[in-house]
Amino acid sequence: MNNQKAIDGIIAKYNGKKGALIPLLQEVQEIDRYLSKDAMRYVSEKTDVKLAQIYGVATFYTMFRLKPQGKHIIRICKGTACHVSDANSILKQLRETLQLEGDEDTTKNGIFTLMEVACLGCCSLAPVMMINDDTFGKLVPESISEILKKYK
Repeated sequence: MNNQKAIDGIIAKYNGKKGALIPLLQEVQEIDRYLSKDAMRYVSEKTDVKLAQIYGVATFYTMFRLKPQGKHIIRICKGTACHVSDANSILKQLRETLQLEGDEDTTKNGIFTLMEVACLGCCSLAPVMMINDDTFGKLVPESISEILKKYK
């Protein structure tokens, strides 16, 4: 594991602080954009927090990723307003354009990760998606390719 020094610095920052596991893991996740098994194991060894507890936290909270993530995160809203505005056709077009098969959510080149979310809070823009912090609304399948080109 190449990032031991960085993780050591994060552990030192939170050493002895009660309730610090979540922010500690968030910072560790920022290093590689996900929590690898090696990183969780290393944190467990260095903090004396049981690996099962670290894994439990990492799998309970949706902010943690256990697989490598793309450089750009695409969040497609599946809330009621988006659903009735045909978000499924947007999702289908995204998966096709990104060449994601089966349950894949990250492109082979590591540029994009596609996530379905319950709500983005932009119901008046339905159907809507976010790429990183940029919001795109009133989507139609034909607009997806052009939007993605801005991030390649």
